[in-house]
Amino acid sequence: MAAARPSAAGPRVPLPADGAVWSQGVALGRELLRLQSRGARGGERPRLPGGRRPYVRAAIPARPTELSYDAGDEALIVGDGRISPVPAEAWEFTVGGVRVLELWFGRRAAAAAGRGPDGAAADGLDAVGARGWPREWTSELLELITVLALLDGTAGPRKELRGALEAGPLIGPAELRAAGVLPVPTSARRPASVLGHQEEGPEGQFALL
Repeated sequence: MAAARPSAAGPRVPLPADGAVWSQGVALGRELLRLQSRGARGGERPRLPGGRRPYVRAAIPARPTELSYDAGDEALIVGDGRISPVPAEAWEFTVGGVRVLELWFGRRAAAAAGRGPDGAAADGLDAVGARGWPREWTSELLELITVLALLDGTAGPRKELRGALEAGPLIGPAELRAAGVLPVPTSARRPASVLGHQEEGPEGQFALL
Protein backbone atom coordinates (compact mmCIF):
# COMPACT_ATOMS: atom_id res chain seq x y z
CA MET A 1 0.00 0.00 0.00
CA ALA A 2 2.84 2.37 0.84
CA ALA A 3 5.10 1.40 -2.05
CA ALA A 4 2.95 -0.28 -4.72
CA ARG A 5 4.01 0.52 -8.27
CA PRO A 6 1.50 0.70 -11.14
CA SER A 7 1.96 -1.67 -14.06
CA ALA A 8 -0.05 -3.03 -16.98
CA ALA A 9 -0.72 -6.20 -14.99
CA GLY A 10 -1.84 -4.28 -11.91
CA PRO A 11 -0.07 -2.85 -8.85
CA ARG A 12 3.28 -4.44 -8.06
CA VAL A 13 4.64 -4.42 -4.52
CA PRO A 14 8.46 -4.63 -4.24
CA LEU A 15 9.76 -6.95 -1.50
CA PRO A 16 12.88 -5.49 0.15
CA ALA A 17 15.59 -7.86 1.31
CA ASP A 18 16.54 -5.42 4.08
CA GLY A 19 14.48 -6.16 7.19
CA ALA A 20 14.62 -2.54 8.35
CA VAL A 21 13.18 -1.30 5.06
CA TRP A 22 10.47 -3.97 5.27
CA SER A 23 9.52 -2.82 8.78
CA GLN A 24 9.52 0.80 7.62
CA GLY A 25 7.14 -0.06 4.79
CA VAL A 26 4.83 -2.08 7.02
CA ALA A 27 4.59 0.74 9.57
CA LEU A 28 3.88 3.31 6.87
CA GLY A 29 1.31 1.05 5.22
CA ARG A 30 -0.52 0.60 8.51
CA GLU A 31 -0.60 4.36 9.04
CA LEU A 32 -2.02 4.93 5.55
CA LEU A 33 -4.65 2.26 6.16
CA ARG A 34 -5.60 3.87 9.48
CA LEU A 35 -6.00 7.27 7.85
CA GLN A 36 -7.91 6.09 4.80
CA SER A 37 -10.25 3.88 6.82
CA ARG A 38 -10.64 6.69 9.40
CA GLY A 39 -9.91 4.32 12.26
CA ALA A 40 -12.68 1.91 11.24
CA ARG A 41 -10.37 -1.12 11.51
CA GLY A 42 -9.81 -0.74 15.23
CA GLY A 43 -7.27 2.07 15.02
CA GLU A 44 -7.44 5.53 16.51
CA ARG A 45 -9.51 8.04 14.55
CA PRO A 46 -7.35 10.57 12.69
CA ARG A 47 -6.78 13.85 14.54
CA LEU A 48 -4.70 16.89 13.79
CA PRO A 49 -2.62 18.37 16.61
CA GLY A 50 -4.38 20.74 18.99
CA GLY A 51 -4.68 24.21 17.53
CA ARG A 52 -4.72 22.82 13.99
CA ARG A 53 -8.05 21.01 14.15
CA PRO A 54 -10.72 22.46 11.85
CA TYR A 55 -13.89 23.90 13.38
CA VAL A 56 -17.04 25.48 11.99
CA ARG A 57 -16.69 29.23 12.49
CA ALA A 58 -19.89 30.18 10.63
CA ALA A 59 -22.78 27.79 10.06
CA ILE A 60 -23.06 26.12 6.66
CA PRO A 61 -26.34 27.09 4.95
CA ALA A 62 -29.00 24.57 3.96
CA ARG A 63 -28.14 24.68 0.25
CA PRO A 64 -24.60 25.96 -0.33
CA THR A 65 -23.71 26.40 -3.99
CA GLU A 66 -20.07 27.48 -3.89
CA LEU A 67 -16.87 26.25 -2.29
CA SER A 68 -13.70 28.34 -2.10
CA TYR A 69 -10.54 28.67 -0.06
CA ASP A 70 -9.10 31.70 1.72
CA ALA A 71 -5.37 30.99 1.87
CA GLY A 72 -4.62 33.98 4.10
CA ASP A 73 -6.99 32.83 6.85
CA GLU A 74 -6.65 29.11 6.07
CA ALA A 75 -10.44 29.01 5.80
CA LEU A 76 -12.74 26.88 3.70
CA ILE A 77 -15.75 28.91 2.54
CA VAL A 78 -18.88 26.79 2.11
CA GLY A 79 -21.57 29.11 0.81
CA ASP A 80 -21.95 31.55 3.71
CA GLY A 81 -20.36 29.04 6.07
CA ARG A 82 -16.76 29.04 7.16
CA ILE A 83 -14.42 26.32 8.46
CA SER A 84 -10.93 26.96 9.79
CA PRO A 85 -8.11 26.29 10.16
CA VAL A 86 -7.90 24.27 6.96
CA PRO A 87 -4.31 23.54 5.85
CA ALA A 88 -3.56 24.48 2.26
CA GLU A 89 -2.35 20.91 1.75
CA ALA A 90 -5.86 19.61 2.41
CA TRP A 91 -7.39 22.07 -0.07
CA GLU A 92 -4.80 21.26 -2.76
CA PHE A 93 -4.99 17.48 -2.27
CA THR A 94 -5.91 15.93 -5.62
CA VAL A 95 -6.70 12.51 -7.03
CA GLY A 96 -6.53 12.13 -10.78
CA GLY A 97 -5.99 15.88 -11.10
CA VAL A 98 -9.23 16.72 -9.25
CA ARG A 99 -9.36 18.43 -5.87
CA VAL A 100 -10.89 15.94 -3.45
CA LEU A 101 -12.70 18.62 -1.42
CA GLU A 102 -14.28 20.13 -4.53
CA LEU A 103 -15.41 16.73 -5.76
CA TRP A 104 -16.84 15.81 -2.35
CA PHE A 105 -18.67 19.14 -2.05
CA GLY A 106 -20.03 19.10 -5.60
CA ARG A 107 -21.80 15.79 -5.12
CA ARG A 108 -23.41 16.81 -1.83
CA ALA A 109 -24.34 20.29 -2.95
CA ALA A 110 -26.15 18.73 -5.90
CA ALA A 111 -27.98 16.29 -3.62
CA ALA A 112 -28.94 19.11 -1.24
CA ALA A 113 -30.54 20.94 -4.16
CA GLY A 114 -32.32 17.83 -5.47
CA ARG A 115 -29.99 17.30 -8.43
CA GLY A 116 -27.85 14.41 -9.56
CA PRO A 117 -24.03 14.57 -9.67
CA ASP A 118 -24.21 15.74 -13.30
CA GLY A 119 -26.49 18.65 -12.40
CA ALA A 120 -29.62 17.11 -13.91
CA ALA A 121 -32.81 16.72 -11.90
CA ALA A 122 -32.57 13.70 -9.63
CA ASP A 123 -34.68 10.64 -10.38
CA GLY A 124 -35.22 7.22 -8.85
CA LEU A 125 -33.89 6.85 -5.31
CA ASP A 126 -31.91 10.08 -5.67
CA ALA A 127 -35.21 11.95 -5.96
CA VAL A 128 -36.19 10.93 -2.43
CA GLY A 129 -32.76 11.56 -0.94
CA ALA A 130 -31.56 14.27 1.39
CA ARG A 131 -32.73 17.84 0.97
CA GLY A 132 -30.68 20.56 2.55
CA TRP A 133 -27.35 20.11 4.29
CA PRO A 134 -27.57 17.59 7.18
CA ARG A 135 -25.30 17.89 10.19
CA GLU A 136 -23.69 14.56 9.31
CA TRP A 137 -22.21 16.08 6.16
CA THR A 138 -20.50 18.79 8.19
CA SER A 139 -18.97 16.12 10.43
CA GLU A 140 -17.83 14.21 7.34
CA LEU A 141 -16.28 17.36 5.90
CA LEU A 142 -14.32 18.11 9.07
CA GLU A 143 -13.01 14.56 9.13
CA LEU A 144 -12.16 14.63 5.43
CA ILE A 145 -10.12 17.81 5.90
CA THR A 146 -8.24 16.10 8.73
CA VAL A 147 -7.55 12.95 6.71
CA LEU A 148 -6.34 14.85 3.65
CA ALA A 149 -3.97 16.98 5.72
CA LEU A 150 -2.54 13.91 7.45
CA LEU A 151 -2.23 11.99 4.18
CA ASP A 152 -0.25 14.87 2.71
CA GLY A 153 2.04 14.60 5.73
CA THR A 154 3.00 11.07 4.66
CA ALA A 155 4.45 12.31 1.36
CA GLY A 156 7.95 12.65 2.86
CA PRO A 157 8.06 9.16 4.42
CA ARG A 158 6.65 7.63 1.21
CA LYS A 159 9.34 9.33 -0.87
CA GLU A 160 12.00 8.11 1.56
CA LEU A 161 10.65 4.56 1.34
CA ARG A 162 10.65 4.64 -2.47
CA GLY A 163 14.27 5.78 -2.40
CA ALA A 164 15.25 2.95 -0.06
CA LEU A 165 13.49 0.41 -2.28
CA GLU A 166 15.21 1.71 -5.40
CA ALA A 167 18.64 1.72 -3.75
CA GLY A 168 18.46 -1.54 -1.82
CA PRO A 169 18.27 -5.20 -2.85
CA LEU A 170 14.87 -6.74 -3.53
CA ILE A 171 13.54 -10.26 -3.15
CA GLY A 172 12.75 -11.68 -6.58
CA PRO A 173 11.05 -14.80 -7.97
CA ALA A 174 14.23 -16.90 -7.63
CA GLU A 175 14.48 -16.21 -3.90
CA LEU A 176 10.76 -16.91 -3.42
CA ARG A 177 11.08 -20.26 -5.23
CA ALA A 178 14.09 -21.20 -3.12
CA ALA A 179 12.09 -20.41 0.01
CA GLY A 180 9.16 -22.53 -1.18
CA VAL A 181 6.80 -19.58 -1.52
CA LEU A 182 6.53 -20.05 -5.28
CA PRO A 183 4.87 -21.60 -7.11
CA VAL A 184 1.66 -20.86 -5.25
CA PRO A 185 -0.15 -24.15 -4.51
CA THR A 186 -3.48 -24.68 -6.24
CA SER A 187 -5.25 -25.00 -2.90
CA ALA A 188 -4.23 -21.45 -2.00
CA ARG A 189 -5.93 -20.09 -5.12
CA ARG A 190 -9.33 -21.56 -4.28
CA PRO A 191 -11.94 -19.51 -2.44
CA ALA A 192 -12.39 -20.36 1.22
CA SER A 193 -15.16 -22.85 1.95
CA VAL A 194 -16.94 -23.91 5.14
CA LEU A 195 -18.32 -27.11 3.62
CA GLY A 196 -15.32 -29.19 4.63
CA HIS A 197 -15.13 -27.71 8.12
CA GLN A 198 -15.51 -30.18 10.96
CA GLU A 199 -18.61 -29.23 12.90
CA GLU A 200 -18.33 -28.44 16.56
CA GLY A 201 -20.39 -26.96 19.33
CA PRO A 202 -24.00 -27.64 20.31
CA GLU A 203 -26.05 -29.51 17.71
CA GLY A 204 -23.11 -29.59 15.32
CA GLN A 205 -22.86 -25.82 14.84
CA PHE A 206 -19.56 -24.01 14.39
CA ALA A 207 -18.57 -20.39 14.51
CA LEU A 208 -17.42 -18.56 11.39
CA LEU A 209 -14.57 -16.33 12.48
